[in-house]
Amino acid sequence: MPATGLDARLLRSFLAVAEELHFTRAASRLYLAQQALSRDIRRLERELGAELFVRTTRQVALTPDGARLLPYARRVLEAQSALLAAFGRAGEPERLLLVDVNSPGLIGGRVLERARELVPDIDLMARYESGLTGAAAEILAGRLDVSFGRFAGLDPAVRARLDQQPVRYERMAIVLPADHRLVALAEVPLSELAGETVYAGAGNPRTPEWTDLARRLFENRGIRLAPPAPLAVGAEEFQRIMAKRGNPILAVVDFPPMPRMVLRPLVDPVPLSPVSLVWRKGAAHPGIDALRRAAVELGAEDRWLRPADGAWLPAADADVMGAG
Repeated sequence: MPATGLDARLLRSFLAVAEELHFTRAASRLYLAQQALSRDIRRLERELGAELFVRTTRQVALTPDGARLLPYARRVLEAQSALLAAFGRAGEPERLLLVDVNSPGLIGGRVLERARELVPDIDLMARYESGLTGAAAEILAGRLDVSFGRFAGLDPAVRARLDQQPVRYERMAIVLPADHRLVALAEVPLSELAGETVYAGAGNPRTPEWTDLARRLFENRGIRLAPPAPLAVGAEEFQRIMAKRGNPILAVVDFPPMPRMVLRPLVDPVPLSPVSLVWRKGAAHPGIDALRRAAVELGAEDRWLRPADGAWLPAADADVMGAG
């Protein structure tokens, strides 16, 4: 039976493919990765209980059900645009967009810089919330517009109020004290961490999605999760507390350098941290469009959404990122 409340994003994806009759062109038009667009079409087909396109290696064509849906999709999206325009601020400059990049030096900052190049007349302001769970609460409260992080790690009720676009699979790493026994290795096999106690943000109310990812990675590998540490505000305080504790720290390969600590990529298997661009469902702003386009461009240039063969990723994350 058809769903009673269709997501307008799915109709936009359908309309783009129906008009382009080409998934690659439609994905480019929507600033989406092609796998994300295909996932949207599959979801819409499931919700409607109908096949909408006939796809071959050479062409894409509407099925009779797809042709029947097309005028309805256009009317729904036109009505939505009219509603947003009626409550917009025609003639006024776009308000600034508050973008959480988590921490300096991470992937969100690269996407933000590219987006600023794409829309130089729009003010995209960086924020540093350090954790998607905390940032999501700020987005839903209207105090933040966009963030980056592990979408599958959010509470389902929170996810239902947000939209997301897969951005990158980040390789995970371990940050070791300079005198640690594993520093001599260029890459650290996960098996070498057996018996270690590793810090992964346990107890931090802003980052439970990261701690959950660590718990899944450590399970059955003999790696212990370090107990909660005092909540640090700012890089200097975090570094001081971590140095005092002396535990290795679970991180990603782009994690900013820390004094007297050494970063080593994890291997055998290569664990991945999935990163999505996240914003409030229904939010419309040219800055969000620019961030989405920037993520697609950078992802295509650096192959951000192509996980290595044999990489480790929880099934829930693979589904969200379109790899499942």
